[in-house]
Amino acid sequence: MIAHLRGKLIHKEPGQAIVECGGVGYDVAISVPTFTALPSLGAEAALYIHTQVSDDAIALFGFLEREEKRLFERLITVSGVGPKLAIKMLSGLSPERTVQAIRAQDHAQLTRIPGVGKKLAERLVVELKDKLEDFAVPPAPTAVRGAAVEDVLSALLNLGYQRPAAEKAIQQAVEKDKALAGDFDGLFRGALKVIR
Repeated sequence: MIAHLRGKLIHKEPGQAIVECGGVGYDVAISVPTFTALPSLGAEAALYIHTQVSDDAIALFGFLEREEKRLFERLITVSGVGPKLAIKMLSGLSPERTVQAIRAQDHAQLTRIPGVGKKLAERLVVELKDKLEDFAVPPAPTAVRGAAVEDVLSALLNLGYQRPAAEKAIQQAVEKDKALAGDFDGLFRGALKVIR
């Protein structure tokens, strides 16, 4: 099994990277956080690899961080979660936020990920809540709530920003000025300053 690749990055796009090692280009499925952290084309890249073998294909799933790979491998042990959905989950929520949501039994946070419905969120919590003790995550920040916050989050997502980055920008903007939590225009401008 392939467990690690190091070579020249010859192609990257959200969801996919091609790494050339010894003259062979390996097509690797990647999460959005891994994509954004990859170096520029032509540079050396190193990825931790999970190899998935099925009757009709061999698929490679790559991660810059070992912790992300470990979480991916825990996620695919859950009934109904295949490798493609697990990559999508790690693209929708950072590994830390995913672990926090499962530990806190936060079904609402999990169902915000495309492809994760209420039943699957419940199954993730039931099957994994006691199997994630070895993942160190920082304490969850107090989530900012309110109509203005939801509207700004929606606006940032519509502009193409990823949910984790948008939520973090909103959180940081409110930490700088608590009065922004109820002011759409001010919060939107503040979050844009943080996210850019």
